[in-house]
Amino acid sequence: MRKTVSWFVAGMILLFSTAAFAQEGYLADWFNRVDRSQAEQPRWITPLATTTPRLEEEFRYDQLWQRNAEGVATDNYDGGKGLELIPFEKVEVIFNVPPYLEHHSAAKDGFGDVAFLVKYRLLSANAEQGNYILTAFLGWSLPNGEYKNGSLHAVITPTIAYGKGLGDFDLQGTFGVALPTSDTNLVGRSYLWNNAFQYRLFRKLWPEIELNSTFFQDGPRDGMKQNFVTPGLVVGRLHLWKRVGLSIGGGFQIATTHFHTNNHNGILSIRFPF
Repeated sequence: MRKTVSWFVAGMILLFSTAAFAQEGYLADWFNRVDRSQAEQPRWITPLATTTPRLEEEFRYDQLWQRNAEGVATDNYDGGKGLELIPFEKVEVIFNVPPYLEHHSAAKDGFGDVAFLVKYRLLSANAEQGNYILTAFLGWSLPNGEYKNGSLHAVITPTIAYGKGLGDFDLQGTFGVALPTSDTNLVGRSYLWNNAFQYRLFRKLWPEIELNSTFFQDGPRDGMKQNFVTPGLVVGRLHLWKRVGLSIGGGFQIATTHFHTNNHNGILSIRFPF
């Protein structure tokens, strides 16, 4: 619990400091650029597990409660989320804070890998112009996790992300491949396909259901696949202070394949867009 509070406090200090500077003109051009960029894309909410193709500027904290195939629980503090910025009109950069993994077993607790993600928006139109988006991602992680709480090697993940809205309904999805930089025969490749189906109610409520699939190639899980169905609800965006808003959501992941690394996972997601 103390770890959760520490991440939360650090993020809030950074967030409100940035917003204060903007009001004094220090970052005035930055936020004008953010507003222009986001005006050219759909106004959907970010799903719980699927990475949105939209460009966002926010601080995000996730909390995950996971159970492996034997029913052993692991608490994942932060879920590898962090600070998201839009430095250019079609570019977003995400700096993910390493998650802290607390195992309710003999495994050692510790931090996971640090990761980064860059988005480049290829095509987009807001609700008045067609309500669609197409974005390319490039993510990478560094193998700095403690006590086997991370990968053996760095992993590069190119991804294509897409979205389409029809009235209050929208679909957001991604398809990518996780490529280890060495020892592919030991680590293996993963093909990641995620789709989130959302419907907006009363302007601020976004019930959703996600399909989160992984297909494994090479390594110890060669030929295996796993899929989760993730029902959830996101509430937002709520205005807090000046540019700062709040979105909060929760969901539950249920494995639908015989093979699965974990099951019955709880998700809590807190975002502060600015």
